[in-house]
Amino acid sequence: MIAPATAFHKTDDPVTFAARLCCRKSLTKNWHAVVEGGRENPVHGRMRSFIFIIAILVVCLCGVVARAGTAVNVTQEHNNPSRDGVYIDPAFTPEAAANLTRDLNFDGTISGNVYAQPLYIEGGANGPMIIAVTESNNVYALNATTGLPIWSRTDIGPPVAITPCGGFNPTGITGTPVVDLASGSLFFDALIDGSPNKHFIYSLNVDTGVTTPGWPVDVNATASYNGIDFVSLAQEERGGLALVNGIVYVSYSGYLGDCGNYHGWVVGVDINNPLTVGGWATTAIGGGIWGHGGVASDGTNMFVVTGNTFNTGGNWMGGEAIIRLQAGPIFTGQPTDYWAPTNWLSLDNGDTDLGGVSATVVDVPGANPSQLVLALGKDGNAYLVNRNNLGGIGGTVYQANVMGINRGTSAVTYHTSQGIYIAFHNDAGTIRAYKITATSPPQITFAWSQNQTGRGSPWVTTTDGASNFIVWVAGVAGDQRLHGYDGDTGAVIYAGGGANELMTGTRQWNTGIVARGRIYFGADNKIYAFKLPTGTPTPTPTATATPMATASATPTSTPTSTPTPSSTPTTTPTPSSSPTATARSTPTPRPRVTPRPRPTPAPRPGAPARG
Repeated sequence: MIAPATAFHKTDDPVTFAARLCCRKSLTKNWHAVVEGGRENPVHGRMRSFIFIIAILVVCLCGVVARAGTAVNVTQEHNNPSRDGVYIDPAFTPEAAANLTRDLNFDGTISGNVYAQPLYIEGGANGPMIIAVTESNNVYALNATTGLPIWSRTDIGPPVAITPCGGFNPTGITGTPVVDLASGSLFFDALIDGSPNKHFIYSLNVDTGVTTPGWPVDVNATASYNGIDFVSLAQEERGGLALVNGIVYVSYSGYLGDCGNYHGWVVGVDINNPLTVGGWATTAIGGGIWGHGGVASDGTNMFVVTGNTFNTGGNWMGGEAIIRLQAGPIFTGQPTDYWAPTNWLSLDNGDTDLGGVSATVVDVPGANPSQLVLALGKDGNAYLVNRNNLGGIGGTVYQANVMGINRGTSAVTYHTSQGIYIAFHNDAGTIRAYKITATSPPQITFAWSQNQTGRGSPWVTTTDGASNFIVWVAGVAGDQRLHGYDGDTGAVIYAGGGANELMTGTRQWNTGIVARGRIYFGADNKIYAFKLPTGTPTPTPTATATPMATASATPTSTPTSTPTPSSTPTTTPTPSSSPTATARSTPTPRPRVTPRPRPTPAPRPGAPARG
């Protein structure tokens, strides 16, 4: 008689043993159904039970193999639409993280200044790769192991050399792109020099770098809201792009010094029909969306935080607020869909933006309310609001002074056995963490802080989503090193390494990513890779990990009213010298109507420099 699965021999290989374990309940249940049925021929019963056991083992073995081969992808700013910044990777134990070293065999050479976060994509024909973008309007796909280029695009169009008020100079691609794994498409916003300067939202095949048909989208020609036309000359795009239910969302602010008739904008483009373009803007001039994270989402609605507005006459017109947008983007204007503090006008007058940091979606099980959205302001306060009913001006808010100006960055949120935390890097030179209590109402309480120069956006690793949380941050424009802190106590886990771990050319707001036991970090003209001393296990995939579909090489679509770039992307052989696709000739784009130009006033006297 054949024994049940739980009695198989110990000499079986580990994979078979794991398969048996995953099938144990099914096998045991059906064993009894076959053997104890009483009426079946014993020989036939034994044969059928044997066939059944083999079939179940095959299914379970396939499941084990599938899980082991699951792709890992970092497709967007801070890894998730919530902008929580959490990466699950079993290699990042505190012991291993303490011995992090730079991978000196990783090349990572690119051209241009970098403010955007890199991305990590698996599942395509070229193997794992790093996507990086620069202010020179260059886009790179690098081999994730060697750092050598797989493909590059240096023909997107010339960046703007000098922007109003003195932006980044040059300004090209600033915000972190987003990837749609289902279609294999990479989306980003590029500011291209021309008459006039224009923002274009691009879609490229992530495997080849070839422009998707029907793209790019001319934002000047297509975006408007309640009689307000989008004017690229006045708008800066620094926030990470979001992809929610088939629409890519791009947020915009102004430039350093608050000059020009800019607005806080969110533009949405249907990725399957780029002719469908929606937009929302602050009614008042100003109200920029300045945070590095750009648009956050709970999977249904989008959330942004706006800054100071001008010339409102004391009437709230979209600034100093948390805004909830429905698909499109659509803003209802109802109090359920925005929150602003009662002192919003005072914040306006002092350039003390509520929206110093991009929105972060925070869930606190056991709290009432439990589904929250976080804003961190230049006034030194943290604000938590019920994201299902924001409450309008002066609506219910849970807030605390968190010591120091916060601007331009992204925060993180994570849930350990000790509680739920938010953490951020402020202008006072500290990385700070606070707990959100599971009470009614929730409270913000201090947890820990560490001195840390620079102004980067933190990220978080955990080995399994429940333990070994480490908060990471880079000393951008400071000591230019990585630092890791215990998520519960703030104790130093990684202190920056030695001479080889020093980076150069790091920029404010920059944040790292984690994949396959490595940290990748972008800086001017280079992507850095850091590795652990242990082998590389397979991390738990992110929620966005889905099978990659390889798009075919297709003709490019050239921006209108700008100098025509080369129609052929720069293609570089992969380390294995496999050929890469070349874009075909550029067709004539559809005509677009350019909106009326707007004069750009000089910088406002005394306007303080912005993040």
